[in-house]
Amino acid sequence: MDDILTGPFDRRMRRLRRDRAADKFAAQDFLVKAATRSITERLSEINRDFDTALDLGGHIGGFRDAAVEQIPGKIGQLYQCDQSPRMVAQMANPYRLVADEEALPFAAASFDLIVSTLSLHMVNDLPGTLLQIRHCLKPDGLFIGAMFGGETLTELRQAFARAEIEQEGGMSPRVAPFTDIRDAGSLLQRAGFTMPVTDYETLTVTYPSLFRLMQELRDMGESNSLTHRHKHFSRRQTLLRAAEIYHDQFSEPDQRIRARFDIIYLTGWSPSPDQPKPLRPGSARMRLADALGTSETVLPARMPDDTPPDE
Repeated sequence: MDDILTGPFDRRMRRLRRDRAADKFAAQDFLVKAATRSITERLSEINRDFDTALDLGGHIGGFRDAAVEQIPGKIGQLYQCDQSPRMVAQMANPYRLVADEEALPFAAASFDLIVSTLSLHMVNDLPGTLLQIRHCLKPDGLFIGAMFGGETLTELRQAFARAEIEQEGGMSPRVAPFTDIRDAGSLLQRAGFTMPVTDYETLTVTYPSLFRLMQELRDMGESNSLTHRHKHFSRRQTLLRAAEIYHDQFSEPDQRIRARFDIIYLTGWSPSPDQPKPLRPGSARMRLADALGTSETVLPARMPDDTPPDE
């Protein structure tokens, strides 16, 4: 049930935040567009087509237009879903539905491809969600996801932490915890994906002020949805002090403040008997020296007690 909070994120509030942002999202979707472009570039390098695909957490449906423009013919039937009914209402795709990333309503082996663009960073059980995604893929199906991670919004986190300690004697959770790039690959393996690959890119965006940054996060549907967030408005003095600290520590020569966004890309395949598998140790039929076209140098053997042999 929506009213039961079982993790760091209030999923009901997350849905309401996205509902509120739906009408303004098209004007603030530059990060989603950047991640979508990276995903379509990855798909363009894969020498196969995908008959059925799912855009999971698709916001207002921009992936469909990007796929038609950048990888025409590679995807057959595309379904799109989002947790927010108002986001889904903005999608031009007739094959759309409201669905929560934490409780996917699809049958096993439904899709050849699942993509997700900047929607998985606020699920309470990321390993469980990845497991559901893998379950929904056909054998040898592909998952490509992009999610905020690493040091995303580290400047905002630091500015508010210091301001709250100074003004209120303590700090409250304001910026969501993000997955580390080092953990992303192991999460894919834990969910049963084969050939997992993770990488990331850092985008730096500048704003005229802290308040403009916060407004854009609100219009993206990315404002605070943490379960243990303060339920009251921030104190005026705390906000002003945070803005001052942010400007002092993280401003550019033109006096605009910078905000960091790390986008982690996760790629994995659903297991299949037809996938290539590594050879058993010792089963090679060619010497490495022959394959490289070099001569082999045989080193002297060590004695049993591991002492150097006599010359």
